[in-house]
Amino acid sequence: MSLQITEQNNSILWEPSERDISNSHLQAFANQIQQPLFPYERLHRWSTTYIGPFWSEIWDYAGIVGEKGKTPYIPAESMADAIFFPEATLNFAENLLLGQADKVAAYQADESGVTAQVTFLELRKLVAKAQTGLKQLGVGKGDRVAGITTNNIEGLVALLATASLGAVWTSCSPDFGSKGIIDRIGQVQPKILLANLTYQYKQKSFDISDKVQETIRQINSISHVVTMAGEIPNASNWEDLIDNDAQVPQFEQVGFRDPLYILYTSGTTGLPKAIIHSVGGTLLQHVKEHQLHCDVHEGDVLYWYTNTAWMMYPWLVSGLASNASILLYDGSPVLPDNPAHLWDIAEQVHVTHFGTSPKYLDTLMKEEIVLKDQYPLTSLKSILSCGAPLVADQYDWVYETIKEDLLLASISGGTEIIGCFVMGSPVHPVIRGEISCKALGMAVEVVDQRGAPVYGYKGDLVCLQPFPSMPITFYGENGDERFRLNYFSDRPGIWTHGDFAEQTIDQSFIIYGRADTVLNPGGVRIGTAEIYSVVEQIKEVKDSIVFGLPCDNDEEIVLCIVTDNLSKDLAQHIRQQIRSNASPRHVPRRIYQVDEIPHTINGKKVEGAVKKVAIGDDVQNKASIRNPECLQSFTDIKTKECY
Repeated sequence: MSLQITEQNNSILWEPSERDISNSHLQAFANQIQQPLFPYERLHRWSTTYIGPFWSEIWDYAGIVGEKGKTPYIPAESMADAIFFPEATLNFAENLLLGQADKVAAYQADESGVTAQVTFLELRKLVAKAQTGLKQLGVGKGDRVAGITTNNIEGLVALLATASLGAVWTSCSPDFGSKGIIDRIGQVQPKILLANLTYQYKQKSFDISDKVQETIRQINSISHVVTMAGEIPNASNWEDLIDNDAQVPQFEQVGFRDPLYILYTSGTTGLPKAIIHSVGGTLLQHVKEHQLHCDVHEGDVLYWYTNTAWMMYPWLVSGLASNASILLYDGSPVLPDNPAHLWDIAEQVHVTHFGTSPKYLDTLMKEEIVLKDQYPLTSLKSILSCGAPLVADQYDWVYETIKEDLLLASISGGTEIIGCFVMGSPVHPVIRGEISCKALGMAVEVVDQRGAPVYGYKGDLVCLQPFPSMPITFYGENGDERFRLNYFSDRPGIWTHGDFAEQTIDQSFIIYGRADTVLNPGGVRIGTAEIYSVVEQIKEVKDSIVFGLPCDNDEEIVLCIVTDNLSKDLAQHIRQQIRSNASPRHVPRRIYQVDEIPHTINGKKVEGAVKKVAIGDDVQNKASIRNPECLQSFTDIKTKECY
């Protein structure tokens, strides 16, 4: 076993004021449970030691509507068998529709700007009408309703109407190919399909009528189709569905552990896993994260750039449970004539919490955008980032060019838990390149190959105690067995998440990438994010991907970049930067120029698929890759010119 301790650069970029702390949800929650807020590590230990009382207090603090029951938690020998709130009944949609009647619940925007808004009263009426329409189509508790939907108000109404009936919502983004859609929602046998027949991206319109009709032909369980724009044979439209006199929705009360969502993993190594998430687990996890960690208050405006297939879509929707407004945006994040156009929208609707990705911030950096020179940003309180590790230079750029008085929070979790393991908080300082803390209620550690917790060393991210947003199961045959095999086989009784990470001695975190794509030259584990954090700050590099190739019982690091002209000088510069800013072990043996890097629909690099192609293996499922044709560039890569 080879370990290397990391020296930390504890550069504090922002600190909360005493007023920030005293007005925070975290302080109010600590007061409620009569526990000191500081040291935070003690509060966190309380939350993972007294598991039942903690989650019961979250229920009370967030004002969850429903019957909680007397028993918040029943431990079990196996972490996966622990039970939360066995006596509870509630309805997810009811808890998201409690906002003041005249307050805006959701704004809708696309590449043309803000196009609509709806108050909580108007949203409740729309949900009542859609609920009535779905009931008339035979939808009831436990039925699956699938959406091929854009991120707009109609899609939100469809989701909430489904949940109001105790039915299960699952969705794909319209930009998926027909195979990608069928591989996902086809697994779960939906009763009803709601579909947008068109969408827009980068100022181009796309008609997906053929994809939708192919989906209908391939999925026999679909009994009725509702189109949200345009028409296809044997389908009704959205206007027909909501053409009724309903004004007030009815809310079917369901069990805490009853299903709410089915989400899907990327599926680049096989059929996407269909993960079933519970009503209560999703709601409690999200209100805890929104309120205690993101400090979302009533009247705030929460935004995340996401499509309807990614877990950040339901995470955004749950912002309604904190009586906040949400911004629903559909389209490209960057337009050719206005790279910062999302900020035009953010300013117009007074976004307080702006959720994005490191890739988007990197794009603005390379365009040399200085947002504080263009926008007042008086409403903006926080920038949140996930999807990939946020690198240290991006922390600097945010505070230099966007806003100095701002909580920047990199968050990390996964589709599997529909939430986060590590996050920011309104009471922690922001330290350059680090995620501030463990999320409350999540018994997170970084462990070495012995299974022992380590600090200042890289290892595997694990969770030692149960939490309510663990999946119910995977949909389909042997779902329980597959679920346990994925997360509990490496360390029986302990959730092994699959991230390569480091916990500092101050209990902040650095995520280095997925453990299954960790590089291992000379027996030293290296996270791909450590290389990306250097390479993607080099202006000549437009995109990149790194992976390991087997070589004489070892592994050599291969870096492929998108650039205008890879030369010997540029390759030397890249290696020098990696050597200086990472380590000599991180320096790639080979650097290649390629035209394009493969990404999933949600924008994540697919190192595993590239490695498979490079060593001559087949990629089993290309439907989850946005641009699978570019994989061809990586075949027989060792025979191609490199530097």
